[in-house]
Amino acid sequence: MPKKLYRLLLISLLLLNAFFLTSVVSFQVTKSGEVASVPDLSGKTFDSARTELQDQKLILVRSGVELHTRYEKGQIIAQTPAPDVKLPLYSEVKVVVSAGKEKVTAPDFIGRSLQAILPTLSQSGLRAGTVTHVHSQRYSAGRIFGQYPLPDLEVPIQTQINFLVSEGEEEPQYLMPDLLGKRLAQVRLRLEEMGFRLGPVRRRYYRGYEPGIIIDQTPRQGATIKKRNTIILEVTK
Repeated sequence: MPKKLYRLLLISLLLLNAFFLTSVVSFQVTKSGEVASVPDLSGKTFDSARTELQDQKLILVRSGVELHTRYEKGQIIAQTPAPDVKLPLYSEVKVVVSAGKEKVTAPDFIGRSLQAILPTLSQSGLRAGTVTHVHSQRYSAGRIFGQYPLPDLEVPIQTQINFLVSEGEEEPQYLMPDLLGKRLAQVRLRLEEMGFRLGPVRRRYYRGYEPGIIIDQTPRQGATIKKRNTIILEVTK
């Protein structure tokens, strides 16, 4: 074979080999530079999340297990990295999985003072929720006569307990009558018979009236009063 032809053939083989090596290196660089977007795994089970990440060519790793009041046992409650972060293929995504909702039994608070049960409530792993004050004939003021969730019911830890608290028996209300011009002796007797409270009587001179006539009153005529309210009268002397 002539030397010139041999030299040309050798150069061609070297160029072809260099092109092949360059193509392989370029392919490997492109392959190693590929990335995948991390999906949102919150609320998904560990197995379903692992299958989803395998499709993305990512690796799922369980980094911890915690009690949780929202997510059921086995559901994912946190992840690292966060959703939508771009990762190289075959990178790890770490997740924390729920151990479920720890259950406690709601104590019976009926008939007890609201202030007295607060430490017990905290020790039980529960929290005070809405407190509604309502008049009750059966329970004295400040006593609990209703709760929800109900006593002895099994509930998740940190559940809020709502209470109905008594304001005592509702007092009857009355309209204040017009006492002006009436005699104090008769009015005092009637008020005492009905159970109303009469305060100290004020006296002053008033022309044209004999002593013992009511000339002023508090509350005024038509006002709403209860028996525990004090009635003040001003009388002639």
